[in-house]
Order: sequence, then C-alpha cells, then structure tokens
Amino acid sequence: MLRDAFLLRHGGDDPGPAGRMLVAWRGLDRSAPLADDSVLQVAETLQLKVDDALRAAIADVQQLAASAQAAPFAAAQAARVVVAQRPDAEILALWLADAVLAARLRWPLPLPLIAGALVHSSLRSGGHRPYPGDADWTLTCCVAYGRAAAQACDLFAELGRSSQKLIAVAPRLRARGAGAVIETLLDEDAVLPSARRGAMSDRGLRRLFDRLVALGGVRELTGRSTFRLYGL
Repeated sequence: MLRDAFLLRHGGDDPGPAGRMLVAWRGLDRSAPLADDSVLQVAETLQLKVDDALRAAIADVQQLAASAQAAPFAAAQAARVVVAQRPDAEILALWLADAVLAARLRWPLPLPLIAGALVHSSLRSGGHRPYPGDADWTLTCCVAYGRAAAQACDLFAELGRSSQKLIAVAPRLRARGAGAVIETLLDEDAVLPSARRGAMSDRGLRRLFDRLVALGGVRELTGRSTFRLYGL
C-alpha cells in the first residue's frame, strides 16, 4: 500500500501521510542531515509547524551530535529533547536520533534504524510502544538500536544475495538502455515499469521486466496483472 501511494501518484500529488513519512525517511540518506535546511525540509514534509520551540530543539540536537557523548546515548537524548519541546514531532525526533547516531559514529551517511525497531513486540510495556518521553527511554532506545543493527545486517545480506542474482543475469539482456534499468533496480526499493528511462518505449520496458523475472533477477511485488511494481 505504501509503495502504491508513493509510486502510482501523478506528478506532484500529495502521497498522503504514509507517503510523506516515506519521503522524510528517504531524506535521511544525505551527507549533512543535521544542517538547518535539511532538518527544516523534513519538518515541512511531515507538515510540522516551524516555531521557536522546534528551532531550539534542533539547535540542542546539533550540539549533541558534536558532543563527546557515546553514540546511542546521544541519539536517545536527541529524541527526548525534541519531544520535550514539541510533543507532536515524534517522527522528526526519531529521524534526528538516527542522524545523531551516525554523526557520533562518523558514518558517511545515516541509516533509518530506530523507528522500525520501536514497534517490535518485545519492547512494548503495558500494551504501549516506547516513547522518547518515557522514564526508561534511554535504556529502551539502546536495546532498540541493538535490535535494529542486527536486522540491518540481515537485510544487507539478503539484499546482497538478490543484487548478485540481478548482476549475474544483466549480461544476458540485449535491450538498449537495460543498464540504466539495472542501476535503478539496485538503488530503489521498487520500480514502476512505465517510468521512462532513456529511449526505451513502454512496451520495451515491460518486455525487459518480464525477461528479468523469467531469469530470476527481480520479482514482481504486487501480484497484480496491471500497475505492477518490480524490485529485488
């Protein structure tokens, strides 16, 4: 449903709440995520009001990223600081936590880790998922990052195997422009075959994706006969 909302919209149409959240998390993958412009752009995407409280929270987060505090503790504190000043900005708080973690670990780019891990059943207490304002938030955040790291490693291995399958069948493709399609499939979670790439026609693209499925390089993700999406 999220892939449909994001990929099947027309032009600049609003992708809806879930689609906006996807756009925000995709925006985490940048070299300077904690720059004012980057954070404010994400806040705008999430339709958050930019006021003095939010700007103050962002400044506090930037200081945490530059501090000597251990990475997971700095990330946990970053999320706590944001929701303390703007309780409506939880998603942005978790986005910033991942950005701070990457900064403290000196990663070239951040990874979206914490938000997905927080919904795991093992971290629920009293029927509620963890929240950055909880008294035990720092401990819970560290546990969640440990789980998220393990999941990220598993996903990396899975995507690595799938990528190798696609790369292995690529030389068997004769269509002009197939290389650009392969690169897109390696970069994106899902690809709409009707999206124009180079000089290939819509029919040519459909035939190319059918060929890739037959060769085991990609899979069709929706199970539909129309409006198909493809990916590793």
